[in-house]
Amino acid sequence: MKFLRALSALLTFALLLVGIGFAADPQPAKPAPSAMSAATAIFAGGCFWCLEADFDKLPGVTATESGYTGGKTPNPTYHEVSAGGTGHTEAVRVSYDPAKVSYQQLVEYFWRHIDPTVKDRQFCGVGTQYRSAIYWQNDAERKIAEASRDALLKSGKFKQIFTEIAAASAFYPAEEYHQDYYLKNPIRYAYYRSGCGRDARVQEVWGHK
Repeated sequence: MKFLRALSALLTFALLLVGIGFAADPQPAKPAPSAMSAATAIFAGGCFWCLEADFDKLPGVTATESGYTGGKTPNPTYHEVSAGGTGHTEAVRVSYDPAKVSYQQLVEYFWRHIDPTVKDRQFCGVGTQYRSAIYWQNDAERKIAEASRDALLKSGKFKQIFTEIAAASAFYPAEEYHQDYYLKNPIRYAYYRSGCGRDARVQEVWGHK
């Protein structure tokens, strides 16, 4: 009987040691998110508040960021860009999940939220800083953007398209107060968008969605 009690105590102690050992071992780290989930695309279509709001509505888009690109001035400020001397556009960097939306779908969506028939302006924004553009980041994106533009021209819908298709350069995030402006200032944003005639002009150019 004593032998059985001693054996039971020994087994209990051994199991306790094993349990302590397992608890001390660190848990394996979770695998890093797939690189595919970090895909980005860069577009310029006039006021970045508006383009950011448009892309946030598209399923598969995971984040948007307003910023400046396409020019030569490093680390530009909003006032410098809006003055028109930096060469930069107001642009949006779109993060998306390629499993849910493709780059080609992003490009097609972009076209239908801008006016490609005007040069160096979009809606009430006038100047090179408001020019429309697709900034490709690799050759595959370039081919998709150019093919999409050529298909629109071939369709006869537009005689000329002024939207720039150019290699992406440094993207400088805009000041924090510009990020998600339409969410932070919904009344001011709605007034601006309506007063700018953006939606009315898009419907005039593209027809009913």
